[in-house]
Amino acid sequence: MRLELEAKSFGPRQVLGATERSRSRRGKRLAILGPSGIGKSTLLRILAGLDAGYRGQLDSANRLAVVFQEPVLLPWRDAIANIAIPTGRDAATARDWLAQVGLAGHETKFPRQLSLGQQRRLALARAFAAGPDILLMDEPFASLDAGTAARMLALTDALLDRSGAGLVLVTHDPAEAAALKAHALHLTGDPARLQKDDPRPGPRYPRHGPSPAPRPAHGQSGTPDLRRSRSRPPW
Repeated sequence: MRLELEAKSFGPRQVLGATERSRSRRGKRLAILGPSGIGKSTLLRILAGLDAGYRGQLDSANRLAVVFQEPVLLPWRDAIANIAIPTGRDAATARDWLAQVGLAGHETKFPRQLSLGQQRRLALARAFAAGPDILLMDEPFASLDAGTAARMLALTDALLDRSGAGLVLVTHDPAEAAALKAHALHLTGDPARLQKDDPRPGPRYPRHGPSPAPRPAHGQSGTPDLRRSRSRPPW
């Protein structure tokens, strides 16, 4: 898969600038890092072929599967059907993939009967059941507690090793990229452009911008004493 992006705009505002040739292939793992709102998900949608409103060229002969920020399941179908219908796999194959992600015994449950972590596992099973050459993941570990996210990362890494699929991961957290052994690229600037990874440790981008500083009480200085502050930065 190769993308030569010239520009992507929403109305008069250009959000993505020109990039060098961005390539991915089966077995290669890439992570796109950047703060919330920079255009990471937009870039992933372009790579997935879901957004054609850009200037540039996308060449892809690869079989792709996408794991979105939300599980995006069929609420009126059970777990087996949520794999079998989108991928065209039979029930036995769907059952096997459910077992591989730790959902054995949940085959006939509907999405509303599953926890968020279980729904994410179901979405992951559906993606791998499609047999992708490259897996595209858009902040798939968001909204999970630390323990569940760590287990999902380990599961994803194991399934990537087993399947040999490549990866393009969108995330704000370089620790997630490291856990999946993905080469990090940073989306920065306005309009945003992909930059090669700096060898120094990268920032953990906040999902949301920092809160405004509190107003000082009457009679106090507006300059906080950072040495004594107990507040923690948003990242």
